[in-house]
Amino acid sequence: MATLLIKNISQLITCDDADRVLQKVDILCEDGFIKTIAPSIEVEADEVLDATGMLCYPGLINTHHHLYQIFSRNLPQVQNMELFDWLKTLYEIWKNLDSDVIRLSSMTGMGELMKHGCTTVFDHHYVFPHGSGDLLGAQKAAADALGVRLYMSRGSMDLSVKDGGLPPDSVVQTVDEIMADSMAAIEKYHDASYGSMCRVALAPCSPFSVSAELLRQSAILARQYGVRLHTHLCETKDEENFMLEREGCRPLQYMERLGWVGSDVWYAHGIHFNDEELRLLAATQTGVAHCPISNMKLSSGIARIPEMLELDVPVGLAVDGSASNDGNSLLEELRVAYLLHRLNSSKAAPTGYDILKMATRGSARLLGRDDIGQIAVGKCADMFFIDENRLELVGADYDVKSVLGTVGVRGAVDYTIVHGRVTVQDGRLVQVDEGKLAQEANEKCRAYLSM
Repeated sequence: MATLLIKNISQLITCDDADRVLQKVDILCEDGFIKTIAPSIEVEADEVLDATGMLCYPGLINTHHHLYQIFSRNLPQVQNMELFDWLKTLYEIWKNLDSDVIRLSSMTGMGELMKHGCTTVFDHHYVFPHGSGDLLGAQKAAADALGVRLYMSRGSMDLSVKDGGLPPDSVVQTVDEIMADSMAAIEKYHDASYGSMCRVALAPCSPFSVSAELLRQSAILARQYGVRLHTHLCETKDEENFMLEREGCRPLQYMERLGWVGSDVWYAHGIHFNDEELRLLAATQTGVAHCPISNMKLSSGIARIPEMLELDVPVGLAVDGSASNDGNSLLEELRVAYLLHRLNSSKAAPTGYDILKMATRGSARLLGRDDIGQIAVGKCADMFFIDENRLELVGADYDVKSVLGTVGVRGAVDYTIVHGRVTVQDGRLVQVDEGKLAQEANEKCRAYLSM
């Protein structure tokens, strides 16, 4: 039995059912789960962490990402593009992906996320170039090396440019190929158990890059295996116009026809929903991953998050691809989300604490998990710590539940713990040498971009 005792936590923001903030408490973790929360726990433990003067929060949960895009961020040729042109340009780079690019970009992106308090990473990977190797296996190896909780996806595309889609021929597959590999990925990697470190979702890319048959078959297979469904939807007006022209209906109506609504489905972005569609999402408990910085950078629009929360639409927080964001921090995402909706919705905007719960409880809900997203006895021991005495937080501790949204924290957190294991200490990754990883990743990135 592996044990971790965390002593002298100054303030523990639980995000539990009672929204409690606890002062001066200890946490005992056993085999990855929270065993006890109480003042002055006196037991022998394998490892003891002194959290004197620390704020403790539940680990943040990223509900939409494209880790491979780490190696194509900050490219000058795409900085002023909107989504469709941006995609068409970058597919010419992404068609050169291989397993080593996936391994190193995943380690880089997940490592950066962990340094900013993220403990669970969902990745939407849908680019499988011909002959590129075992991409999901490379990503799983990267997550294992870092010690992060992974929610991977078997994404897919079957419509290339010649079929009226956006990607080149070399990155699309047939429906039969996709279904066979999806089944294999679920059987190999999906662990449905409580506290699981790896799960799998089926995630066709978007309605404008996949066929109706692929969406239909993916939904059938996912429900046969009891796994979740994910895709991009209602990200841009271009997408809406594309669907109206091709299918004669709006994107959500199209997805509903194909069985893509329900509590086992969540969409990335979800910006351009009308009132009726918001009510449908609420009635069916279909979720939305909110990606504020990406939405802003690509000029896609502002998601109607206040209305979604009011209607009890499941909403989680996400970074999105590092090429549409140029960053990998849910802490940054959290503050930007707070400020964006204050600007756009004034008094109706979510509070800083509402946004924190979106990144924890809300994100866990999207992923169909009740074992993460809060700090409570019996839940996974996923959390992060911030020294409340750092200069940037002077005078800011009057509302520790909201401070990550209102004031924000720049730079790395002090500690990140995943499943009872310290993975970030003093703002640095524990399991890997950051300097060596950065050097290797940069070398691979330069070679990849020169192809």
